[in-house]
Order: sequence, then structure tokens, then C-alpha cells
Amino acid sequence: MAVDLWQDPPGSGVRELPLTVDGRPPAFVGHGEGLVELKVVGAGVGRTGTHSLKLALEQLLGGPCHHMLEVLGDPDQVPGWIDAIEGRPVDWSALLVRYRAVVDWPGASFWRELSQANPGALVLLSVRDPEEWYRSATNTIFLTFDHMPPEVAPWMDEVRKLLRDRFSDHFNDETAMIDAYTRHNTAVRAEVPGSRLLEWNLVDGWDPICERLRLPVPVEPFPVTNSTDEFREMVGIPPLT
Repeated sequence: MAVDLWQDPPGSGVRELPLTVDGRPPAFVGHGEGLVELKVVGAGVGRTGTHSLKLALEQLLGGPCHHMLEVLGDPDQVPGWIDAIEGRPVDWSALLVRYRAVVDWPGASFWRELSQANPGALVLLSVRDPEEWYRSATNTIFLTFDHMPPEVAPWMDEVRKLLRDRFSDHFNDETAMIDAYTRHNTAVRAEVPGSRLLEWNLVDGWDPICERLRLPVPVEPFPVTNSTDEFREMVGIPPLT
């Protein structure tokens, strides 16, 4: 059964932060009265383990991690992201004030802007085999544009524009989409200094992330979530298996 995508989806990992002693959420604490910068800017596109990363980073950083599900669960975010997509000025600190990290689209398409706005953040490029990525995206993300409730359609039109402008929206053309995926990853590798960049695959688990963030490795297994069939069920598409 499809969920109401204008509410927090089950398993999204969104959770309320405990207030600090002065009544403010932790995201406001750190640089005097300024806002805490993002600790991680995720440059990897959707279907590269981004939902698993979201949950893992929330556990490690003690605060929310942005992901497309956050927009689908909170329509108040939509105008800010539309400003970014349309090329208008964006106050990234205000737009992402609740968050300690960002992964997945739409943020992954603004990795340059976000890494510049958060110069101390680790830039995490999540990757997988290009053909596997295309197969997974074809069976999930690329189908969502025809399977969303009417009230979400205007946002999905903007997401398609985002992909058209900064990636590709030729979903049925495997060569075009894999070329876009390769160009995106190549640009990240070329432009982000090695001291800031972590290239990561889901099979790498906790260790490289914790090493770069200088955090202890959790004892529990790395979360593995949002399989193809789980995604399809969330948006009301029959499973493949």
C-alpha cells in the first residue's frame, strides 16, 4: 500500500532531536550563536545506498540527515528547493537548519554549492557499478514520476527539471543515463580535494566513514534499507519478486 508522501514515510529514519539545556535543538549549537555547519555533504545520487547512509549518519552524528524522503514528508521545504532548482539565491543554512548531513537527490545535485557553504564538511561520494545503478534506478526512481499523488506532481515536475538540467532525464536511454552518472561522479572526484573526499560503496560499511569523521565504529551492523521492492511498495508499485 502506498504511503501518504506528504507525511513522514514509515522507516524514513526521521526522529525528533532532544532539546539542549537552553531549549534549542542541537542543530543550533556549535559556533557561538551561529548555526552548525553540515558535517557530511553527500554527493552520491539516488540508488547508491543513500537511504542506508541517511540512517547511518543520523546514528553517528546524533541529528537528522536530509534525503528526498525529507522533502516528501515536509512540503514546507519545497519552495526553498525550487529556488535552488530554478537558479535563484538560496540560504543553504536556513534551508537545512535542522540537519547534520545531506545525502540523495535533490542535495546531491547541489554538491558544489553545499560543499562551498560547508567548507568543513566531508564530501561523501556514494557509488555502485553503473549498470547496477541504472537497473535499480529504472525499477524505482524513474517510475515515480508516473506514480505520485496529484498533490506531489508539481514537486516531481521540479525534480525532473533538476535532473534535466544537472544530470539527465532520458530515463529510457541507458547509455545517456549511465553517461550522466559517470560524468557526475567524475566531476566530484576531479573537483573535491582528496582531503575532503570519501568515495564509498555500501559494502564498505561503517569503517571508512567513522575513520574520516573520527568517530567510534558502532557495534551493530551497518543499516541496509530501501531495497528495490521496499521502494516500489512505498510508492504503490507492485514488487518485482
